[in-house]
Amino acid sequence: MTQDAIFLPMGALALLTFLALVLIPIRRFRAGFAGQVQAEDFRYGESAKVPGAVSIPNRNYMNLLELPVLFYVLCLMLIVAGRVDPTFVTVAWAYVVLRALHSLVHLTYNDVRHRLALFALSNFVLLAMWAMFFLPILR
Repeated sequence: MTQDAIFLPMGALALLTFLALVLIPIRRFRAGFAGQVQAEDFRYGESAKVPGAVSIPNRNYMNLLELPVLFYVLCLMLIVAGRVDPTFVTVAWAYVVLRALHSLVHLTYNDVRHRLALFALSNFVLLAMWAMFFLPILR
């Protein structure tokens, strides 16, 4: 397996992040045209007047910029160390799929229990990836 195989899940997660970013102005402009929000409601972030359906894409986007940073860093560490293998690539894809499912739930029907389960599971997978990286070094 080539080391650059890890770039595909990284790219997929980056694409998901850009898709969430695109939803922010779409929802904000729709709400603005419907008279639900004013430009002033976004002066310092999002005011309490902003409806949940309008603020959720921004929150999802922020989620995709928080812990996934550790995913990107680990993937780059794998490349530098020459340790990209089929197991890491498979687990990386599992992480990306879980993050995509989390975003799908968050941006559609937004059931907190389902969202939390997917979020927690994705974080467990990310933690497992870090353990998989460091355990051979610690032995």
